[in-house]
Amino acid sequence: MKLGLLLLAALPIATYAQDSISVSSSADYPNTFSSGSANVQRFDNKARRFNDWSISVGGGAAFMAHSDLMSFYDKKVNWGYNAYVSVDKQISHVFGLSLIYQRGETKQKGKLEGAAGIAGGVATATTKYNQLALMGDVNFSNLLRRVDNHSPYRWAFHGYAGIGFQGYDTSLHDANEYRWSETPKRVPLFIKQDFDINSLFYQFGVGLKYKVSKLIDIEARTMYVISGDDEFDGGGWAEANDYDPTTAGSKYNMIADSRSDNAWTVNLGLTFKLGKHESHLTWHDPLQEAYYRTSVLENASQDLVVCEKGDADNDGVCDDWDRQLDTPAGARVDGAGVALDMDLDGVIDLYDKCVTVPGPVENNGCPTK
Repeated sequence: MKLGLLLLAALPIATYAQDSISVSSSADYPNTFSSGSANVQRFDNKARRFNDWSISVGGGAAFMAHSDLMSFYDKKVNWGYNAYVSVDKQISHVFGLSLIYQRGETKQKGKLEGAAGIAGGVATATTKYNQLALMGDVNFSNLLRRVDNHSPYRWAFHGYAGIGFQGYDTSLHDANEYRWSETPKRVPLFIKQDFDINSLFYQFGVGLKYKVSKLIDIEARTMYVISGDDEFDGGGWAEANDYDPTTAGSKYNMIADSRSDNAWTVNLGLTFKLGKHESHLTWHDPLQEAYYRTSVLENASQDLVVCEKGDADNDGVCDDWDRQLDTPAGARVDGAGVALDMDLDGVIDLYDKCVTVPGPVENNGCPTK
């Protein structure tokens, strides 16, 4: 019985609640609340609050880091160069995509073991490359930034990973098989790799960005390039017989066990942020913004000043909105500070001896007989 009465009492409330949040769908804004609490609006270029396109350029050093012939040889560094340009699109405050073109050159050295090494001496190789890749960008600073950090946001740590195609030209010189000679007829080893499906490469790295202004960022970036190709360092062809020690020819590609020659680049670059908005999406953290605004509201002054002009007649109604500033002492007043006159005879109750019966002023508010 009690359960039935409870359900009967709750039914009107549930019905009203269901109606108050009823769904109003349309082709433009499906599944939005009729109350407007969802505050849904179409997202287009006019609704954007942040810039999300940029162009980056940079350059620096390049090295053949893990390969048969290496840029770090005999405690010396053989310097190469790398340059890049990219078009960047920020998808969210944490993730972006870049179409990047890279061009560079590495210089490396190596020496064979045994008699072949004595005859050939220290071989030198050069690799000139062009690369085109699609690269992802993760903003770790936005991902890991504390929500209570209210300091200016000018440094950001980024992680990169991408895949692309490359073309390259290599040359290899030594004192034996790969040298310029007419007698016997010998020439250095030249290898050319065009852009195709066999030239796939991978790269990953990190960067540290500094926000110079709303238009420019500066970045130090380092990348590790996995070529997946044992010919990338210029050490020779990578056919099956080139790894057979019983066949003729210098086996520079057998100096290291790996079948992938990998490079390393260290660059300093600039990012030019495009757009008319004040800030770029890569420098915005919506969660931190929400907590910051909440903190501002929590710490805002809530002081309320009342009776700024005082209460001159001491009737309990501030002079700011008192319509009768000279109310006699002891008189009861209404909310506007006006003395009460219950019978509306023109004599306020304080002086009216017949409060409920109208009468002339001359008779103290009482009717005449």
